[in-house]
Amino acid sequence: MNESALEISDKLKKFKSELDGLQEEISFNEYLDKVLSNPKLAALAHERLYNMINYFGISEEGEFKLFSKELFGLNDQIKAVVDYFKSSGERMDTRKRILLLHGPVSSAKSSLVDVLKKGMELYSRTDEGAMYGIKNCPMHEEPLHVIPEEMRKDIMEKHGLYIEGDLCPHCRYVLDHEYNGDFEKFKVERIIVSEQSRIAIGTFLPSDPKSQDISELVGSINFSKIGEYGSESNPLAYVFDGELNISNRGIMEFIEMLKADEKFLYVLLTLTQEQVIKAPRFPRIYCDVVVMAHTNEAEFNDFISDQRSEALQDRIIKIDIPYNLKLNEEVKIYKKLLGPTKVRKHLSPHTIEVASMLAILSRLTEDSSLKLDLIKKMRLYNDEHIDKFSESDVREMHSQNKREGMEGISPRFIVNRISNALIQDDIECLTPIRLLKILKDGLDRHAKFSEEDRERYVNLISMVNKEYERIAEEAVKKAIVYSLEESCNDLFDTYLSNIESYVNNTRLVDEFGNQIPVDENLMRMLEKRMNVQESGKDAFRRQILTKVGTYAVRGDKFTYKSDDPLRKAIDEIIYEQNKHQIKAITTVKKPNDELQKKINSTVQRLMDEQNYCKTCAHELLKFVGAIYSKSPAEEKEEDAS
Repeated sequence: MNESALEISDKLKKFKSELDGLQEEISFNEYLDKVLSNPKLAALAHERLYNMINYFGISEEGEFKLFSKELFGLNDQIKAVVDYFKSSGERMDTRKRILLLHGPVSSAKSSLVDVLKKGMELYSRTDEGAMYGIKNCPMHEEPLHVIPEEMRKDIMEKHGLYIEGDLCPHCRYVLDHEYNGDFEKFKVERIIVSEQSRIAIGTFLPSDPKSQDISELVGSINFSKIGEYGSESNPLAYVFDGELNISNRGIMEFIEMLKADEKFLYVLLTLTQEQVIKAPRFPRIYCDVVVMAHTNEAEFNDFISDQRSEALQDRIIKIDIPYNLKLNEEVKIYKKLLGPTKVRKHLSPHTIEVASMLAILSRLTEDSSLKLDLIKKMRLYNDEHIDKFSESDVREMHSQNKREGMEGISPRFIVNRISNALIQDDIECLTPIRLLKILKDGLDRHAKFSEEDRERYVNLISMVNKEYERIAEEAVKKAIVYSLEESCNDLFDTYLSNIESYVNNTRLVDEFGNQIPVDENLMRMLEKRMNVQESGKDAFRRQILTKVGTYAVRGDKFTYKSDDPLRKAIDEIIYEQNKHQIKAITTVKKPNDELQKKINSTVQRLMDEQNYCKTCAHELLKFVGAIYSKSPAEEKEEDAS
């Protein structure tokens, strides 16, 4: 066995040893000691889930860490889910409801449930999340169920230990017929939550009602045991292996709930309201379970319009799970989904970004009253500063456009097209422009899109292409103007010296010691680019100096990058001063030796500083060269279209 295999083998042995170490069997009295010292051991399912989420912690940005690496752009929705568990964990009436995640396809509804299920598995292996159940109980139920109802109020008053629920038919039979009522004979074991082992996690997927039986939810009679035990009502002749039985004390996921036959939904009525399920020939069986379901919009609308389903409607808490509306978060989604792929072709910078732009734009509605185009709106939703819009303006836009995110292009469509592109033999490096063409071709192959949808999305692709032109120009400018940083700093220092003299009413001193007046033209050249009016220039200049002082007090240095509008204004000026050089490098078809050196140097800088490969760096220069080569008439025609 080589060294790597030996290392993996050792890790596997260690993992198995850790799992074996979690196995624990104790007496009922020992468990009673434990639970009196730590009542959280007997937490009900909703409280346990809330404790689990908090166990994984909250990041500095205020995000729940359990979800932060798996779900993106759903902070408000995740908070709503956590709030549901918080109130339900306090034993409020919300725990007697089905939590229904509602939204378009591929909006991460099932992914959210998967994160919770995985979290429960990991949490149950920790000391904090330890859970115990009656040994050999098919529903791994809470051992405190052996305590009679008459004693529970006194225990609650003296020890703060809340007990809810009754023994399942199997354990009741064992207690009465095998242990002669001696509850101390019950053994208690530690429960490790596992979806694969069907312990505290159940999943129900509706299928053909004619072939699907209610036993999938509540278990069934084992007819081979009837001869041994003499009756169908003997609990030992019944298999308590329905999804609700095995999900007791955990989560039951109801996939596409509203596609299920009515007979399955009726079971949920009693379960949610009274925490019991009814199996044939048995009394009501207590079941402590969080029911999480998900559905799409079409089924939900049909369900709401059906008056026969009013009772179930009243037992549902709906949380909308829309598509993400933040560009940066959408990029994270695709990077996550493409992470496991074996294809290792190069993705040119901004390729995933332009795909994300198309997806986000397709989910937004235009706000003509605000004179705000979709690109600016996308940037605002991405927490970028645009013009005079504030955070409250963005929140107002969200509240006025509640349908945003409930329609549009799904992440699944985008990933499908990227995946298709990456397996093409003629693609060495996937560039933004190549991907936009592939996305456009894919619109005709998607059955879901109507002709109106396709027309709209083609227009959005043109909009994204125009935005990418701006991004591409910026990338080339940064690479060509190699002295950009130094030039920007020089201009900033000059501006700072001038406003300092202006505010303090002093004169500048040149390199020879001569006094010179402040350069008003230079100051206004910068300030006009930042939309600073003549009447507001004095206040603006004092504000900049105040920022410089604030940074100094903190021990930092205020640079031209410290203020975003100032940075953009300085960048624009330096770029314009070097525009002739940029145009020459990108448009000349037969460069001389000197110009070829600059082209090679630019390509190298794109590779070293911006993660381009040689192929896509040259493609970028050609693309930007084509932009600079457009005639004014062509540019007007494009803008009009």
